[in-house]
Amino acid sequence: MASDHGAFMTKFILQPAKPSPGLPLNGLTFAIKEMFDVEGQVTGFGHPEWARTHSAACSTAPTVLALLEAGATCVGKTVMDEMAYSINGENKHYGTPRNPCAPDRIPGGSSSGSAVAVAAKLVDFSLGTDTGGSVRVPASYCGIYGFRPSFDVVSTSGVILMTQSFDTVGWFARDPKVLKQVGNVLLKSPQVDYVRPSQIIIAEDCFQLLSIPADRVAQVLVKAVEKTFGGHVVKKTTLGDYVKDNVPSLDCFMSKGGDENVYSIPSLAALSSAFRLLERYEFKTIHGEWVEKVRPDLSPGISERIWEGIRMTEEKVDMSS
Repeated sequence: MASDHGAFMTKFILQPAKPSPGLPLNGLTFAIKEMFDVEGQVTGFGHPEWARTHSAACSTAPTVLALLEAGATCVGKTVMDEMAYSINGENKHYGTPRNPCAPDRIPGGSSSGSAVAVAAKLVDFSLGTDTGGSVRVPASYCGIYGFRPSFDVVSTSGVILMTQSFDTVGWFARDPKVLKQVGNVLLKSPQVDYVRPSQIIIAEDCFQLLSIPADRVAQVLVKAVEKTFGGHVVKKTTLGDYVKDNVPSLDCFMSKGGDENVYSIPSLAALSSAFRLLERYEFKTIHGEWVEKVRPDLSPGISERIWEGIRMTEEKVDMSS
C-alpha cells in the first residue's frame, strides 16, 4: 500500500492512439474507477463476487476513449466502495485507500481510489461516478478538486450504474486548470447540447449551513453567475419556498419530518428522504436479481441498505410519489 496508497485495483497502460503535442490532454495521466469498462477486462464494481460472475467487457467506455483521443494516458483502475453503495471510501475485500491529506482519516467514497490517486500525485486526474456525493465527498476529504456535472451531460455508456436516474460521471484533479481541461474534453463532446440557463436559484438558507461566513461564499457565486450568464438569471430564495412552490410531491416527506437531527432545513431533509427511497429502489431494479442469486459478502452498512431496498415494494414508491 505504501507505494500507491492502496488506490489501485489493477495497473495497465492505455496510450492515446495518436500522441501529439497539440492535443488538449497530451502528456497527462489518469486512472478510472472500477465501474468503467475497458475492452478485454472484467469491470469488478468493487466486489470480488461481481468480478467472478461477470465476463470481460467487449468495448471501452466512450468517456475513457474520449480522454485517450485527447492525448491522455490511462494507467489503471482504482479501488471503490462495494457496489458504489457508501461514501466512506472503505472496502472490506480490497482495503481502504490511504488518504494522503490525512492518513489517519478515511478517504471518502465511493470513488475513493480515484481521489487518492490524484491526491497522492500518482496521476494528473481521474474519473469517478457520483450518485449522492461519490465524487464531491472524497474530493473534499482528500483536499483536491472534484466536479460533478449535471445529470446525463457526460455519457454513462460502458459504466456500471448504481441507479439510472442519479449516476453521473465526474472527475478529480489537483490543479484547477487540469480540471477545466478535462471538462473541455468531456463537456464539449458531440452528444452534449449546451443550453444557457434561464434561471439560477440561489438557496440562501442552505448557505447558512456553512461553517464559514455564508455571505462571502454566496457573493462569489452570484458574481460568477452574473459574469457568465448575466444578472437577470439570478433568483434568490430559500430551498423551503422553492420546494413548496415547485415540488408538491415532497409534502409526504415533509410531514414525516425527515432526518431532523441531521438537517436543520425541513425541505432538505425531505429531499434526502426522497432521494434515499429512489436510490434504493433503483438499485434493486438494476442489481436486485444478482444480489438475491449470489448473496455476496457485504459490509454491514452496505448490506443493510441493499437488502432494505430489495425488500422494498413498488407500492411504497408509488405511495411516496
